[in-house]
This record gives sequence, structure tokens and C-alpha cells, in this order.
Amino acid sequence: MSAAAVMASVGDHGVLNKELSGSVSGVWLDRDLGWLDFNDRVLAEALDDRTPLLERVKFLAIFTSNLDEFYMKRVAILRSRSNPDRAKLLAQVRERILESQRRQAECFSEHVAPGLARHGIHLRRWDDLTKAQQDEAGRYFDAEISPALTPLVFGPVHAFPFLSNLSTSLAFLLYDPREEGMRYARVKVPAALKQWVSVEDGVPAGERVLVPLYEAIRGNIHKLYSGMKLTRTTLFRLTRDSEVEMDDDSDEPVEDLVREQVRLRRYEPVVRLEFAPGANPSIREMLRERFELSSEDIYDLPGELDYTSLFQIAGLPGPSPLTPLAPAGPLPVPPSAGLLKDTPWNPMPVTAFHSGHDVFAAIRAGDVLVHHPYESFEDSVEHFIAAAAADPATVAVKMTAYRIGDDTPFVKSLIQAAEGGKQVACAIEIKARFDEERNLHWAAELERAGAHVTFGVQGLKTHAKLALVVRKEALGLRSYVHIGTGNYHVRTARLYADIGLFTCNPAITRDVVRLFHYLTGHSQEPECAVLLVAPVTMRPRVLALITREIANRRAGLPARIVAKMNQLEDPEIIEALCEASSAGVPIDLIVRGFCCLRPGVEGHTENIRVRSIVGRFLEHSRIFHFAAGAENPVEGEFFIGSADWMYRNLSNRVEVVTPILVVSGKEKLWTILDTCLRDRRHGWVLGADGKYSQLSPERSGAGPESLGSHEALMELARHKPE
Repeated sequence: MSAAAVMASVGDHGVLNKELSGSVSGVWLDRDLGWLDFNDRVLAEALDDRTPLLERVKFLAIFTSNLDEFYMKRVAILRSRSNPDRAKLLAQVRERILESQRRQAECFSEHVAPGLARHGIHLRRWDDLTKAQQDEAGRYFDAEISPALTPLVFGPVHAFPFLSNLSTSLAFLLYDPREEGMRYARVKVPAALKQWVSVEDGVPAGERVLVPLYEAIRGNIHKLYSGMKLTRTTLFRLTRDSEVEMDDDSDEPVEDLVREQVRLRRYEPVVRLEFAPGANPSIREMLRERFELSSEDIYDLPGELDYTSLFQIAGLPGPSPLTPLAPAGPLPVPPSAGLLKDTPWNPMPVTAFHSGHDVFAAIRAGDVLVHHPYESFEDSVEHFIAAAAADPATVAVKMTAYRIGDDTPFVKSLIQAAEGGKQVACAIEIKARFDEERNLHWAAELERAGAHVTFGVQGLKTHAKLALVVRKEALGLRSYVHIGTGNYHVRTARLYADIGLFTCNPAITRDVVRLFHYLTGHSQEPECAVLLVAPVTMRPRVLALITREIANRRAGLPARIVAKMNQLEDPEIIEALCEASSAGVPIDLIVRGFCCLRPGVEGHTENIRVRSIVGRFLEHSRIFHFAAGAENPVEGEFFIGSADWMYRNLSNRVEVVTPILVVSGKEKLWTILDTCLRDRRHGWVLGADGKYSQLSPERSGAGPESLGSHEALMELARHKPE
């Protein structure tokens, strides 16, 4: 099937419908089932007893957080499909989720919670507390919980309460002895409070006893409805759709449209109801009817209702004050094995940017490639912008911002630069889902300081990671740029694996200057000579690179493709990869999340290998290597940037991918790719059957085959030459 025909089958949001035939449909894997596969790999980290115990707790919480996002983003889209496979796919999704939640509950109740108890962290129910501990928790309830609660009733006289997205509630039937009849009552569990309450009475030194917040409320709920008779409580949680369409053709200011979009999201339809064990059938049915849900939208959980509360437990101090548990089995043991937490990692300083070094002189001396979190984000990216803001020679500072977090040092530096009389421009993406309000706040702060704030290009999200510093030097103006694969976000920079390039190469900086003119002004798409820019040149350039590898293979020249990304979904790229595989080009794809290409299909993808790495750090970098006729990988071509090979990235966003031109940068990137390809500790391989298999680590050695890519790359960072 041609790419045009495939694209005609792409529905809203780049979702490929399943009524396809021909080469592409034969290798196509559903993106939503692929996403559930990824989340199961996250769950596998919690199930793995080689993972430190509190890290297992964290992965249990991440699994639920990911699943929440899946329901908010994807379920309404799946239901809106018009093809005949819709019902079948929704049934598959539900079946997969139920099985995963069963394994999650079993992991927590039978392995993680008992393991925590052996380390002196006891997670208890209200009824498991001693009378003295209940009294202590009751006093805490009166002082720190009760004032934040709003007990409600609803029925013929009282309106049904608004239930916010992802809210957890206690519901029950209430009987007033002075009146006839029962009425429903509900108390929301406040998300703003700590979700685990600590008690100290009778607890040995060095140990902890914690009870869930909802249990503390349940144990004291009679205080909220004095004189009333209450039935057994039902604990439930609801999820709302997050897909609110915005009119990009409206004449209203985009910031007003986004504010309205955020407001309307609160009232989107409910797509899921979850109940803890022991739910009252009448309450369950009442809520189902109220939100017009089918039985398929109801989930009766076998264990905890909301594992995201475990983030609080995962944040407890570690390593354990008690004797560590011995790791099981003869397999290689990473340094953190047997502890409650991973051994703390402090990113290494970037040699070129050592304290006291002139960051701009370092960049003039040669391009600098940094790999976070192995190398310090603070000492490189933060330092670059802060130095520009303070430097009298700086004329202008420009940045893109997609997700920048709270209390960001970048906004502070930009404000300092603006107040110092420098030209400051920031292209903020205020349509970044779930970060809209935060980005609107920072946009207002920058505007108050005199910075120029724009919201990108109409109809496109600005996802590129760019920073530009223009300085007045002896020979005239010189531009310095940073191009990255990850957000300018200080917290995630310590958790996500990302790449960044610092350069003052005029061939690259000229393109960046043109691109910022496009983002802040009003013009046609910029003509970039070196950078690959979506939605204009990136797709054709990537296709041309793949086509060249095919031609080289047919000409008997070395040919190979190694690509690392978050997701692979674009049908046209998949079609090109199939053609390259059929021509004999060896292709290695390192795709952390969902991959819609099925490898190992005879005649189509037998030369394609797909692997995923899930571990301590979230693999977020996008790295692309093409042999370009060279036997030595370092003599081939390398690119890094912000875009996955997804339809939305290549067609509906402003994205930037840059070539890496210096040998040292290419060597570094090949080391990263080679390390990932050799990872047998955190590596998973996608088979021709569409299923992932976890690799088994080697039993000896200090490389990624035994320790995994994250430990191996930390070790390389520790011992890099000065």
C-alpha cells in the first residue's frame, strides 16, 4: 500500500485504523495495545526482586499514573472510532488492564508490603491499629484532616455533587433517625493532604507505621455525621476524558482559548469508575447510571484503589537503617541491590564547563555534547542561560519552552536578562497538555519583566528544544545555541536520559536564528540548510536518508540504520523502513514506548530488530544514525533532536533535529547506542508475534550485558577522562 493510501486511513490524532492491506498493514501493531505493553514493562520493574524495594514501590505508582493518563487521553478516541474493530479493541484493552491490575495488586500485597514490613515500614489498615494508635490518629484527624473535608449528602433535596477528575471518594448510605428513608452521602479524600498518616504510639525506634488517609477518614467518619447511622463505606475513584477540542481558527487570543479549554476539561465526560473491594452494589449501580457508563467502564480493583499514593512511601529516606535483604539468585548484582533505594546518583560535571571556565570560550573551542542525567544539567544548560543573562556582552537570549516545571531557574535568568536591557524572547507552548496553566503563569511573569513572549505558530505545537544566545564580540555578533532532546525542566533532567548540543557553528546557528524569527514573527516556513525542521523538511529529509541507505546497500556499500526514540508510529516512515529491510539494510530500533512496526516478518521486516529499555532513568533521547556508506559507525551520520517518528511530530508540530558534525560527539553517541543495544539487564526485545521478551543478563562482567545500560553509562561518566 502506498504511503498516501496509508495516510488516508489515519484518523484523528494520527491513529491508524485497522482496515489496511498490503505491506504496511502486514507489519502494523496497534499503538494502544503497544502502549499497554510499555506500561507492563514498567510494572515488570516493580515485579522484579532485583529492583530496590522503595523503587518497586515507585514503579507501582508510575504504572497507575501512566494508566490514568492513558484513560484520560485515549479511551474517548478509541470509542469514537467508526471501524468494526472498535469493540474488539476496547475489549482487548480492558482484558489487558484487568490482568495487569491483578498482577500489580498481587505484587503489592504479597511481596512489596511484606518486604517493607521486614525493613520496619508497616502499612496498616485502620482496623489493624491498636486502640492507642487509633486514638492518636483520631487526634490527627481532628486537627489536620477534618477541617479540609466537606461532608455531603445528595438526594431529592440535595443536588448530586461535582466529582473532579481522578478524585477519590468515600460514599455510603446515611439514615437520619428523625426522618424516614435513606440518602446517599459522600466525602472526598483531599488530594492536597498527605496520603499516608503516620502514627508513633508503640512503634519501635527506627520503624514506621502508616495508615492510608482514606482509612483515617473512614475510621473517623462518624464525627462528620454525628447522630446519623451510616452503612459500610464504598471507596471509589473516577476518571474524566481530557480531550477538549480547541478552535484554532478562532479570532480570540490563544491564551484565552487555552484557559477556556482547561476550564472545560474539568467537566468532560467520565470514562472510568474504579471501586475498591467491598463496594456497595446499590452505590456502584447508582454511580454507573449517573455517569451513563456501561459495565465495561467499571473496574473492581483487587487491591489498592490508587497506587499513586505510594509516591509518598517511595519518597521515604533510604537506604534502609536495618540489615539489607540478600539479593536472590546468582545473577550480577548492581551496586544498589539489597538496599531500599537506588544508590544516589549525582550527575558528573561537564569537563568543558568546569566551574570558573568561560562557557562561551568552551563552545568556541569546539561543539560540546552532553548526556543527562549522567552529566550535569545544572552545570551545562542552566549555566549556559544564567551566564548569558549576566554577561554584559550578551545582546539577546531566546528560548523555546514546552514543559519547564515549577520554580524554574530559566525564567529567573530570562527575567534577569530582560531587566538588564537584553533582548529576550520566549516561544512558550501553552497547549502542552496538563502544563497549560503553569506555562500561562510563566508567560505572564516574563511579559511583566519586559520579555517578548509568543505562543508559537497557529495550528502547530512548538515541541522543539532550542536556546539561542547572541553576543557582541570583537569580530561582530556571534550566536551560540543549545539544541536538545528533552525539556528545559530541572527536575526531569535528573530522571530522564536526554542529549544536548552546544555549538556556535555558523551553519547551525544561522538556521536557529531563522527559526526563531519564524516562531516570534509572521513569515513563511524558514529555509534551513542544516537543521531538519518539522513540519517542513524533517519528513522528506528522513525519508531521503533511509532511501540513501537502500541505495548504498544495493551498490554493495556499508548500510545500516540505528534509531532511538520514544515511540514509532508514522506509517510513511514505517513503509520506508520496510523497504530498507527488504533491500537488506540492517536496522536496529531502540523504542522505549509503543512501536507500531512488527519486526521479523519475512519479506518485509526480517532485517529489523526492535528493543525497549525500561529502568532507573526514563529513556527520552532521540538519536538517529545512518551508516552513509562507512564501515566505521563514527564515520557515518548522526542526528539528535526533539522528534519521535510519529505522525504528530513530523506533521503537526514544530520540531528540530540537528546533525552532530564533530567526531567527539559522534563517538559519544555511538557509545550510547552501542551500550543500549548490548543491555541485557533492562532490555526487552519485540518479536515477530508482537510480544516483548525480557532479556537475561550475563552472569559476570561490568558492562551493559550484566549491569544494564544505566549502570554502565554511570560507570563511564564516573571514569571519563578530564
